[in-house]
Amino acid sequence: MEELSRSLNELPNNYIFRGHADAEWPLSSALERFLGNRWDATNARKFEGYSLENFRSKYHIYCGDEHVPQSKLAWLSVMQHYGMPTRLIDFTASPYIALYFALESYTPQTQKDLAIYAIDYTAIMDSSFQFIRGRDSKFTETRTSMHGKQDEIFENIVDRYSYDIAWITEPDQLNARIDRQCGTFLIAGNLESTIESIVNSDQYSQCEIKKICIPGRLYENIYVALRKMNINSKVIYGDLAGLARSIKMELQAYTF
Repeated sequence: MEELSRSLNELPNNYIFRGHADAEWPLSSALERFLGNRWDATNARKFEGYSLENFRSKYHIYCGDEHVPQSKLAWLSVMQHYGMPTRLIDFTASPYIALYFALESYTPQTQKDLAIYAIDYTAIMDSSFQFIRGRDSKFTETRTSMHGKQDEIFENIVDRYSYDIAWITEPDQLNARIDRQCGTFLIAGNLESTIESIVNSDQYSQCEIKKICIPGRLYENIYVALRKMNINSKVIYGDLAGLARSIKMELQAYTF
């Protein structure tokens, strides 16, 4: 446990994290997993187009007092929030929240290893901006200047031209859950490409993407450590669903 804490704490602030309950799971979006062996460029475009159109057209019937998303990135975020498979991949700025999510989906009886993905946000985004500038001489945005314009840049440039780049951002309009979870998203700029094919390309060969494998036997120790940090479902979700998940995890941690 001390070695795991040291590994996480040594990483600088420009990293983002994602927890997996099974170390063998690849880095993939819910859309990729949903399509499975049906994944190809045609099906990916058909699915996103169909789900976006239908969700948008019926949103006003069910949204209640919730805000109406104003950009494609915001729409995808809301869809993901309510369980629709999208090409967004959830990450967090906190390695310990990522660790919590790895535990939340974990089944101790399997005794499988868990994993934390750690991605150098600065290196990834600098490489992505360099890629765009190499194809558009008029593009002058940087990681600093993009703040407040991330939705616009993604929709009008990255997504419009289907650039084969990794994009890390959160929509301008954040819901409370994303904020509690220090959340951000990794997304493939080209819907037709899987995220692993992009981040493993030569474009990102100098960008550090770590996969920290964690022995399953540390499950209870990790749970106790996170509890002392007040990292639990009640805090992360802030609703009755979070309370129920918290109680479930307590039962699982102390009865397996």
